[in-house]
Amino acid sequence: MLSNKFLYPSFFRTIPSDKNQVTAMIQLLVRFNWTWVALLGSDNDYGLQGMQSLSQQAPNHGICIAYQGIIPAARAEKVQTMRNMVENILTTKVNTIVVFSSKTIFHDFLPFVLERNITDKVWIGTEDWSPSTFISGIPGINTIGTVVGVSVQDASISGFLDFQKKEVEESIKHIKEDFGVTKSSPNDCLQSADLHTLVSKNYSMDEYDTTSSFNVYKAVYAMAYALHNSLGCDSGKCSRRSVTPQELLPSLKKVRFSLSNSSVYFDANGDPPTGYDIVSWVWRGTEWSLRVVGSFTPDPVRLFVDPDRIQWHGKEDFKSVPVSLCSPPCPKGHRKLLTGQHTCCFDCLPCPAATFLNLSDPTECQPCLPEQWAPPTSEQCLSRTVLLLAWDDPLSIALLFFLTTCLLLTSSTAVILLVNLNTPVAKSAGGRTCLLMLAALTAAALSTLCHFGEPTPLGCILKQPLFTVSFSVCLACITVRSLQVVCIFKFSSKLPPAYDKWVKKSGPEVTIFLVSVAILFISVLRVSLDTPQPSQDLDFYPDKIVLECSKTLSVGSGVELAYVSLLSVLCFSFSYMGKDLPANYNEAKCVTFSLMVYKISWISFFTLYLINRETFTMAAQVFATLFSVLAFIGGYFVPKIYIIVLRPKMNTTAHFQNCIQMYTMNK
Repeated sequence: MLSNKFLYPSFFRTIPSDKNQVTAMIQLLVRFNWTWVALLGSDNDYGLQGMQSLSQQAPNHGICIAYQGIIPAARAEKVQTMRNMVENILTTKVNTIVVFSSKTIFHDFLPFVLERNITDKVWIGTEDWSPSTFISGIPGINTIGTVVGVSVQDASISGFLDFQKKEVEESIKHIKEDFGVTKSSPNDCLQSADLHTLVSKNYSMDEYDTTSSFNVYKAVYAMAYALHNSLGCDSGKCSRRSVTPQELLPSLKKVRFSLSNSSVYFDANGDPPTGYDIVSWVWRGTEWSLRVVGSFTPDPVRLFVDPDRIQWHGKEDFKSVPVSLCSPPCPKGHRKLLTGQHTCCFDCLPCPAATFLNLSDPTECQPCLPEQWAPPTSEQCLSRTVLLLAWDDPLSIALLFFLTTCLLLTSSTAVILLVNLNTPVAKSAGGRTCLLMLAALTAAALSTLCHFGEPTPLGCILKQPLFTVSFSVCLACITVRSLQVVCIFKFSSKLPPAYDKWVKKSGPEVTIFLVSVAILFISVLRVSLDTPQPSQDLDFYPDKIVLECSKTLSVGSGVELAYVSLLSVLCFSFSYMGKDLPANYNEAKCVTFSLMVYKISWISFFTLYLINRETFTMAAQVFATLFSVLAFIGGYFVPKIYIIVLRPKMNTTAHFQNCIQMYTMNK
């Protein structure tokens, strides 16, 4: 209020404003993490304004005021009020009490504190009462606990202590000579002490009883400097003899000088730049002293306190800083669930997985972004691990080498069959149909390239249909070839017209074409109605992102799988029907082996896919595809290549006719 230059344009002071004292007291609470406090103030402007300012600023620093009480002036009818205040302090279970009071009113309140035997508390005092012997002199006051407060910074005045001592001694001499008094009554002198006691206890030598003197000293010097400047006395002689208050005011605003190593000047509000000392009471038995334990500066706001210099009065020892909390701090990653009107009183609840505790809002667990994750009780979100079959992954390199091997086998097999296309072995295997089968197997193997790297729209469209259609063409060729061989040996004589018509009208080729077109139609229809797209599976793993194509397991893919399975059953059935045919035409063992490997590979993959989506599962799909291709190359084509290359004597018309004759004779 007094710093308001509109209301008080000529007000200056040499002690800090009470608003700085409030800031210092709050910083002291923050420094020791005393967040659950009681606030008392005297029933006067000093106490009420200080209480109001402190209670307004405290929540901004996480400090909760459990109880506020106004200490009334001592009157008989207020005794019960003060006793009730003490009971309220005990009820709130605070360990730190901030007292913004004048020393006279607080002096009358303390007996009620001692009456209830309150100990082990921390009392935060203002500059008016914390350094005062009027308070520390109360009998039994040493039991109330730790007293830490602020005090106006002081500096020694040269010769002032000797002057004080001389004045006291002359006063004693004057009283003795003029009034014949040897000892004053107990209550007629300052702080109920006689002059003999003051001298014997060196009261005037106590530096903290001279703080007001030093500030008056600074005020006098400030006026002297202002007069010096206003009267124009810089040259050693004053140019003026008088000055008005209006003329003196601008000079007073501009004064700046040093006094006892202390800089003296005023800011725009007429306040000094000085801060406060942080002081603590020290007891040695019943002997009281005041110890400077730190300092506070208002601009910039900075508090320094050495806790080791404070004499703590705790239940355990004199070194541990007392705790004044409503609730203990929550563990890492636990949010606060408020249990009352105060933000300092709460229960701690752990943040669940996929959430984190933002320190700016400790009451809510914030969800992580979709591409992030967090374990329970986390204070930050972590980036998810991206799962894909990277091109440069060692596993991918091994699979690409496997793919290259399959392509070399299919191409070399195709070259050998093409060169020997007119030989009996090539014809019995299907002739030109073998080349179509090898082309289909090559396309099926190449479909695995869609599994590497990040999924692309084109790759997602081609990945499943390319393999399904290609493999269906291969199965259709084997099925039709097996049916054709069975018909030649078992049904041609029984149904000669039907067989001749089916063969002469290109029945095998048409059948292969229709079977292939059917699966192609199913795949195209599926892709058109439910187009697979690159997607991120965020649900399968809490901490990983699976990059894959959507619609991997859909109705359309189920129809495709059912179609291929039906074709596999037909292929196996017709091959099994020819198990007793001549060895050169008996494909039952080879086809059964190939189909079994194919089935086992894909059943293993789908089982793994349902329980795991790691990188090796993606690799398992590539492996299942290539292993299926390799199974048909090894089961169907390798025996024929073996005869063509290593057993050419068995690749003759005579050998085949001999086998047929032996079959006919045995039949």
